[in-house]
Amino acid sequence: MRLFFYFYTMKRIIFPILVVCSLLGCQERDIRVPKQRGYFRIDFPEREYTQFEKTGFPYSFVVPKYATVEQDTDAGAEPYWVNVQFPSMRATIHVSYHPLKNNLDEIVEDAHQLAFKHEVRADAINMKEFHYDDKHVHGLLFDIKGDAASSMQFCVTDSTKNFVRGALYFNVPPNKDSLAPVIDFVREDIIEMISSFEWRETK
Repeated sequence: MRLFFYFYTMKRIIFPILVVCSLLGCQERDIRVPKQRGYFRIDFPEREYTQFEKTGFPYSFVVPKYATVEQDTDAGAEPYWVNVQFPSMRATIHVSYHPLKNNLDEIVEDAHQLAFKHEVRADAINMKEFHYDDKHVHGLLFDIKGDAASSMQFCVTDSTKNFVRGALYFNVPPNKDSLAPVIDFVREDIIEMISSFEWRETK
């Protein structure tokens, strides 16, 4: 009898507990999952260009109206070095000028090395040539894919007297997914800069 009473009592106690636990287990739970990574939507400005030409400079080119050109004041900067700033995109094209002194091959090799030093982080580096014989303008564009610090670099020369090199950098951590739309947009501006290059006599 005691044994029966014991099991009967336990049944009356445990069964309701099991029912309650089952009901609680069936309730909807607020399960928190990590948010997927997203990127800000970027509204690009309408393309419109203006001529950059400065007295005494040995070159000129067009720049977008949403960019500004500032003299490079960093330590080690040389005459005719400028920075093309894209404030809304937190991007800068560093433009450096080098007069040629029968050293074209050496300077071109330096430009290649500066571009390919990003090969470690790059998925690929594509090169495209530009030739405008009527203006004595010859260019080479390095399109650097991946999470490299510099996304694009280029050089422009007349092969005899003048050599200009440009490098695009962003003031944000490199991320090919988030920066891809901006790089694609700025690429068109860089191509426009190269195609509009003209050499000027300096006094």
